[in-house]
Amino acid sequence: MASSSRTFMASMLVSFMLLQCFTEAADHQYETMGVNGAPSPKPPTLDCGVACEGRCKLSSRPRLCKRACGSCCDKCSCVPPGTSGNYESCPCYFNLKTHNQTRKCP
Repeated sequence: MASSSRTFMASMLVSFMLLQCFTEAADHQYETMGVNGAPSPKPPTLDCGVACEGRCKLSSRPRLCKRACGSCCDKCSCVPPGTSGNYESCPCYFNLKTHNQTRKCP
């Protein structure tokens, strides 16, 4: 009687583990599907070089500006539009600080 109980418990445990694996796989597939069942497109990636070129075109120190902007763009994946300001469109970019607690991003 005890061995059949152990066998039953082992089979239930294996069944539960398989069910969990299939559920996670189905959830992952559902997350990558679009509205009509087609795979959803990946979000476009930002070309930091081009974005920072535009951001720093009026800077008095363009190399320094592009280096700082590129570093911020890599971390935040966004660059505010225009040559200055507009930080509300990219809060991460605005909130990055140097070791001296000054704004890092131009």
